Amino acid sequence: MILLGTGTSVGVPAMGCRCDVCTSDDPKNNRTRCSVILGLPQGNLLIDTSPDLRTQLLREKIGIVHAVAYTHEHSDHVMGFDDLRLFQFYLGHPVPLYLTPVVKERLEKAFDYAFDDRPQTHAGAAPSVDMHLIEGAKAFDVLGASVLPIPLKHGPNFDVLGFRVGDVAYCTDVSHIPESSMAMLQGLDTLVLDALRPDVHVTHFNIEQALEIVDQLKPRQTYFTHCSCSMDYRTVNPTLPTGVEVGYDGLKIKLV
Repeated sequence: MILLGTGTSVGVPAMGCRCDVCTSDDPKNNRTRCSVILGLPQGNLLIDTSPDLRTQLLREKIGIVHAVAYTHEHSDHVMGFDDLRLFQFYLGHPVPLYLTPVVKERLEKAFDYAFDDRPQTHAGAAPSVDMHLIEGAKAFDVLGASVLPIPLKHGPNFDVLGFRVGDVAYCTDVSHIPESSMAMLQGLDTLVLDALRPDVHVTHFNIEQALEIVDQLKPRQTYFTHCSCSMDYRTVNPTLPTGVEVGYDGLKIKLV
């Protein structure tokens, strides 16, 4: 797994912000919008198409995206969808997408040109995709691996998904993990977990809340993601317990 982006919805540096993190020369404080890619036995599974997708894939020298899974429909997780349109040529077939009905509806509205009957100006003018609906917390097989969707809460009334592959789990944009989902996250080697900032936020874990989850699940290693510009890599990391670190763009995690 490679963390392609570890920043909040506006990215870090944030436009117009002159704080110490946004003006930092530490590359680990330069965070694009959240997404990850997993090297599975039969290809690369991308989780979310962030607005920074093209930059992320080129930066990490990712050749081909073979399939995509979506956590939820917010703009910072879907608006790089159009960048998928080259991969249909490399694959020789539409790009498989794994998503909930709500995400499907958002994509069809935001990128209507890819789904309606209007003729395209040329071949490849729009992504060609094959959508597979995720059924609750039922695992699905993709690219030679079993992927388990983890139901999460992003604020009190908003449902999102995390994903577990083997003993590695990715849970971004989360403010509450239901007990049934906590049971699905037991026995992890590595957890990538939302920790937006030190202060409390209505739709994201802050540091303290994220650490409470870590204390309950006890993974061997945890990396924080979806971090804002109040999360200085060099300042926050020394305050975290052993086995917990602030994630950064380009971080590579072994799938076990």
